[in-house]
Amino acid sequence: MKSAVRRTHGPEVLGGVGGFAGLFDASVFKSYAKPLLATSTDGVGTKVAIAQAIDKHDSIGLDLVGMVVDDIVVVGAKPLFMTDYIACGKVFPERIADIVRGIAQGCAETGTALVGGETAEHPGLLGVNDYDVAGAATGVVEAGAVLGAERVQDGDVVLALASSGLHSNGYSLVRHIVAGAGIQYGDRAPDLGSHGTTWGEALLEPTRLYTSPLLRLISQFGGAVHSLSHVTGGGIAANLARVLPQGTWVDVDRSTWSPPPVFRVLADLGGLALESAEGTWNLGIGFLAVVAAEKADAAASALAQDGIATWPVGVVRRGARPEGDYEQGAKGVDGGAVRLVGTYSSDGAE
Repeated sequence: MKSAVRRTHGPEVLGGVGGFAGLFDASVFKSYAKPLLATSTDGVGTKVAIAQAIDKHDSIGLDLVGMVVDDIVVVGAKPLFMTDYIACGKVFPERIADIVRGIAQGCAETGTALVGGETAEHPGLLGVNDYDVAGAATGVVEAGAVLGAERVQDGDVVLALASSGLHSNGYSLVRHIVAGAGIQYGDRAPDLGSHGTTWGEALLEPTRLYTSPLLRLISQFGGAVHSLSHVTGGGIAANLARVLPQGTWVDVDRSTWSPPPVFRVLADLGGLALESAEGTWNLGIGFLAVVAAEKADAAASALAQDGIATWPVGVVRRGARPEGDYEQGAKGVDGGAVRLVGTYSSDGAE
């Protein structure tokens, strides 16, 4: 575990592993005209219940980094360092090491130093095999380079970046559906992966990490990237609306993609229409990028070459919008208005 953590440390990290506080050399800020610190904190939610059920803990850390660090890149910030917190009913050293190794792997992939953490036993509050994880990260961005709704223009193209699966949202609904169908997490799930894949393994598919590809995109296309949205709790429409200016609207075209099998299988088992899960699951889109129209094709191509399938799903419009129900004001942000329209593509769906 310690070696995995040390591999995330560059020369900016002082003091090594095990101190009361992590130290990070802030001299890097001298190269900024007006450095702004960006910070985020989050957890993984009830996805940990599935990890506990099948005793597989090596990917939850990747999910944690995705939920925390990928929120920082939304404003265009480069992550600097992260800390984690693990609360458990009883410390099992190998399990804690698996979790932290996963966090360290995610930190290494996103260029984030893992500078500290805490593991706490809470007997009587948590069961012997129960645990929860949380983390916080800090990044930096030049004041004049902050991404956000104020940069978005009429005619900008909204690009969708494919998710790796459920990521870390909507697992209470997932667990409800699986339990209602009488499925055990150790049961084979051929519709969700290779022949030997179990339900538990398929549902623990790690969250895709977007930070490094998006930082490369911002570096390559400069001012053409106007705003970014991390599709987490609340789904596509709610999270996109948060990064659009007031008075704008977007119709996201469902026909531009086909939700992956995991969403279709779960919806069928739960007797749900995919549309009814749009506020709970990402349905195949993990991130959204709002970019200048003249750079949209090139930006999508660059992300695809970086390993992330990317495609246009809508165009930002300003002024009077069509009649219909739009998502607006999500999470207290009085931004733009978004709705999903049309019918999902059946490409790749059985």
